[in-house]
Amino acid sequence: MTSTTEGRPAETQAYIERVGYREPAILARLRAETATHPQAGMQIAPEQGALLTLLTELVGARRCLEIGTFTGYSSLAVALALPPDGVLLCCDVSDEYTRTARRYWADAGVADRIELRLGPAVETLDALLEAGAEDTFDLAFIDADKPGYPDYWERCLRLVRRGGLIVLDNMLFHGRGVSPAPGDESGSAIHAMNDAIAADERVSYVLLGIADGMTVARRR
Repeated sequence: MTSTTEGRPAETQAYIERVGYREPAILARLRAETATHPQAGMQIAPEQGALLTLLTELVGARRCLEIGTFTGYSSLAVALALPPDGVLLCCDVSDEYTRTARRYWADAGVADRIELRLGPAVETLDALLEAGAEDTFDLAFIDADKPGYPDYWERCLRLVRRGGLIVLDNMLFHGRGVSPAPGDESGSAIHAMNDAIAADERVSYVLLGIADGMTVARRR
């Protein structure tokens, strides 16, 4: 992931950071703490968080799904936009990384809106489908291992209701999704995912050039 849009002039980036979005203080603190993390590159950009917040509000979301949580920036951006009885289900494999997320969820007063399930996301999504959760989510955010995107996509298309949104991160993947090198499994997966979404008549979509590329798809 990249914290800014690649190739953007520094002056333009600074201007966007000043007037382009409102970042709650607790999100700014989480972003600053994550910047010291060895895997800080996995953090989404603040304008992406603001977009997730806005999309959550626009669809009147009450039930959301996240695949890939890391230290919790995106989940917190979504949870802060949910009503008090809203629910965000987060899927991740790392207890270590998500300890930071859980601390900030509690500090923000939204821990009661978030359920974290640790383990392979496909297993969690399949369990949701088996439990009858098809068509019950308003928004899903996918930001995890790139080879897993096709599996996450297909399951989210069943879990998200008609008119709901599926948002995917890293859809340019530092250019590796545009022209993947031979043997680049992750770059090839993103390239194939972009082609699949473009041909998928089940959704309306747009690939935005924000940060490392972000696709917003609406289930028809």
